[in-house]
Amino acid sequence: MMNSILRKQMSSKVVAQMQAIRTTSAASSFHSSVPSAANEYHGTTILCVRKNGKVCMMGDGMVSMGNMIVKPNATKIRRILPKGIDDPQKGTLVGFAGATADAFTLLERLEGKLDEYPGQLSRSCVELAKGWRTDKYLRRLEASLIVADENVSLELTGNGDVLEMNDGVVSVGSGSPFALAAARALMSVEEMSAEEVASKAMNVAADMCVYTNKEFLILNIDASEAKEE
Repeated sequence: MMNSILRKQMSSKVVAQMQAIRTTSAASSFHSSVPSAANEYHGTTILCVRKNGKVCMMGDGMVSMGNMIVKPNATKIRRILPKGIDDPQKGTLVGFAGATADAFTLLERLEGKLDEYPGQLSRSCVELAKGWRTDKYLRRLEASLIVADENVSLELTGNGDVLEMNDGVVSVGSGSPFALAAARALMSVEEMSAEEVASKAMNVAADMCVYTNKEFLILNIDASEAKEE
């Protein structure tokens, strides 16, 4: 009788020890994954508004890593000019959110496509998205792009999507839901220009998104009248 009781006590101790070992192992594996997650660069907010014959693209300047601000005034939007043309109004506006190196790799690819298909932004973006989706190297790139010229504003993603919004407002990044909602609400205010809509919407995003600041960079081009009609 005593032997059976001792066996039960010993078996229960062994089970308890095994459970403790499993718990400790699970806890250590969980905590070991925290630093890698903290080292990921978090998002930003890029917004493009097309209204009343103007196209305005705005981006904030914050670069963060975990709970640390790395840089407050990074440049996340660019103007790409066609070869042989110096008129900034004929350029293409590009904004990016995500890993910087990945975004610049995609920007270089986009410039190549624009040179290959001059004046055809939609086709250039589709060709870029095809390569982004199917190429073994490019598919690993983690970034989102907004591109806009005088005719069209598009969003490009690594899933192969090329999206054109029907209301003239496009946004990417961690603060994009706030900026997008605010801009769409302000689009109905006729007296507000594209830049005024973008500025107010970006301020809303900066107030609500911890990864977005108010160091805004602004680029403008004229929109095609035919597109606006």
